[in-house]
Amino acid sequence: MPELFSPLMLREVSLRNRIMMSPMCMYSAGEDGLATDWHLAHYVSRANGGVGLIITEATAVEARGRISQVDLGLWDDAQIEPVARLVRLCQEQGAKVGVQLAHAGRKAWSARRGFGPVTPVGPSAIPFADDWATPHALTSAELDQIENAFAAAARRAEAAGFDAIEIHAAHGYLLHEFLSPLSNTRDDAYGGSLENQSRLLLRVVDAVRPIWPARKPLLVRL
Repeated sequence: MPELFSPLMLREVSLRNRIMMSPMCMYSAGEDGLATDWHLAHYVSRANGGVGLIITEATAVEARGRISQVDLGLWDDAQIEPVARLVRLCQEQGAKVGVQLAHAGRKAWSARRGFGPVTPVGPSAIPFADDWATPHALTSAELDQIENAFAAAARRAEAAGFDAIEIHAAHGYLLHEFLSPLSNTRDDAYGGSLENQSRLLLRVVDAVRPIWPARKPLLVRL
C-alpha cells in the first residue's frame, strides 16, 4: 500500500501510479464494433480521476469473436480512429491506456447463448452448456487465421496509440478453451498434452510481440 501512488515503469511506459482499471465488458459499442461517446465519458472520467493504467474492455479481433453484438472491435481499420480519440483524451489526463484483445470462441454472442449471426468457433464441437450453440471445431488452417487476426488487431492498436496490450486467455474464451480438457478434446498438435493445449496461445503471443513495439508492455491474462 505505501507504494500504491508511486510511479511504475512497465518496459518504457511510465505509469503515474500503480492503480489499474481492469477491463470490464460494457456492451455499449455499435454493432459495427465502433467506440461511441459513451466510451469517451466512461474511460476519460477514470483517467481524470487519477487511474494510472486503464485497460479497455474485451476488444474483439474478429466480428464472430465478440462476447455480444455490441462489443468493441479492432478487426477493421474503420475502428481505429474512434478508439484513438479515446486513447488521446485519456492520455491528455495523464493516464496510460491498454487494450484487451480477445476472441470469445464458443462463448460468443452470450446474450443469446451462442446463437448469433454466425456459428461460434472453438477447439472442439462442444457447447459451453446444454442450451448453448454447438461451436465449429477450428481446423489447423483456421487457427492460422486466428493468429493473423490477433496480429492484425495489434497493428491497429499501435496505430490507435495504445500504451499496452493484454491478450485475453482466461474466463472460458477461445484461447482459454484450448487450455482446458473440458473444451479441448483434440487429438492433433493442439490437444492432449499441456504443450499442445498451449500451442495456440504461444503462437498468438509470438505473432503479436514482433508487431508490438518492444518499449511497450505485452500482458497475458490467464
